[in-house]
Amino acid sequence: MQTNSRPACGPHSIRICLSELSATLEFPQRRLSVCNRLVEVYRLDPQVKNDRAAWLHGPSAACTTPTESESPWRLVLLGAPGVGKGTQALLLSQRLGACHLSTGDVFRAAGSRADCDQTPAMRAALQHMRRGELVPDSTVWDMVHERTGCLRCLGGFILDGFPRTLGQAESLKQLMQDERLPLHAVVNYELPLDEIVARLSGRRTCRQCKAIFHVTTKPPRTEGACDSCGGSLYQRDDDRPESIKVRMEAYERSTKPLIDFYRGLGLLMSVPATGSPETICARTLAELEKLS
Repeated sequence: MQTNSRPACGPHSIRICLSELSATLEFPQRRLSVCNRLVEVYRLDPQVKNDRAAWLHGPSAACTTPTESESPWRLVLLGAPGVGKGTQALLLSQRLGACHLSTGDVFRAAGSRADCDQTPAMRAALQHMRRGELVPDSTVWDMVHERTGCLRCLGGFILDGFPRTLGQAESLKQLMQDERLPLHAVVNYELPLDEIVARLSGRRTCRQCKAIFHVTTKPPRTEGACDSCGGSLYQRDDDRPESIKVRMEAYERSTKPLIDFYRGLGLLMSVPATGSPETICARTLAELEKLS
């Protein structure tokens, strides 16, 4: 498998985190802490990757020049809540040099910008969000479509959070055909339901700063209190086991057509999401290697 010319482990801060991850396989709490730090360093360090300005702020923004790859990877990631898909997107982006295109990051970035600085699709999306409504599929598609230039990134891309519906998948397929860009694989991260329930039901959220803890893998120093601001911790209604199972049933219903669609195209790649983040990433890279 060919990758771009950037070092496999990236800047020094990334190398430290990755080496620590490999030494924490038997210590889940420490492993999660190191992984969270890796994610934070990866998001903030401008040497690690393209700053994704055009993706986060719209096509009028200019990204830093990415490292061109001789064989850029273009991937879509699928996975239920709790499987660690976002962490895998970050790790794969660093390893492959591909730009991490997360729809969730776009929505979060949009919340801090004035309406006059938004693209038309983002203004429409924010109007729905402010009313507490789900953003319609058509609006999400418009948001991605106006960022078509990001799909032509010289380093490739990893789509995280899109597509979510069969209609979006079909639209993406047509767009990439029009742009003459091949999609190389759709990685579907799989995890047994009982493990997903254990991961999500143990989450506790700060009422004030919204920091997230976990009763077993990332407990606060003082029970029931946030380490950062001292705010009280609570369990969100949608993190309760009965709610998680309902969410998973809804996810399975909405995702099955996607999985069948990409399986029919010969692009689906199922990867078990068990083990450490590094183990899962290595497992994914090994599967991608088979495509080269």
